[in-house]
Amino acid sequence: MNLLFVCSQNKLRSPTAEAVFSAYPGVEALSAGTNNDAVTPISADVIEWADVVFCMERIHRDKLARRFKAAFKTTRLVVLDIPDNYAYMDPELIRILEAKVPRYVRI
Repeated sequence: MNLLFVCSQNKLRSPTAEAVFSAYPGVEALSAGTNNDAVTPISADVIEWADVVFCMERIHRDKLARRFKAAFKTTRLVVLDIPDNYAYMDPELIRILEAKVPRYVRI
């Protein structure tokens, strides 16, 4: 199962999700950001790699849907509704991720 986690800068929320879910057996996880100056900017290749793309907020989904419309004909896109209120590896963020992500994939 290939999971991609997306936020704006790829500094806090999505890298936390990548770290958490990379530890799950049978899961490959990556993260990227929607902004041009993100640590790892999003690309069509990484979207096509993913079985599911998890966006932290609706604004990320909207940006991806506009920029990579064709890629989402075959890739599932989910909004987690997690605001930018957490530090990297914040225990509360991890708890939220572990509660929300399994609703959409079998892990």
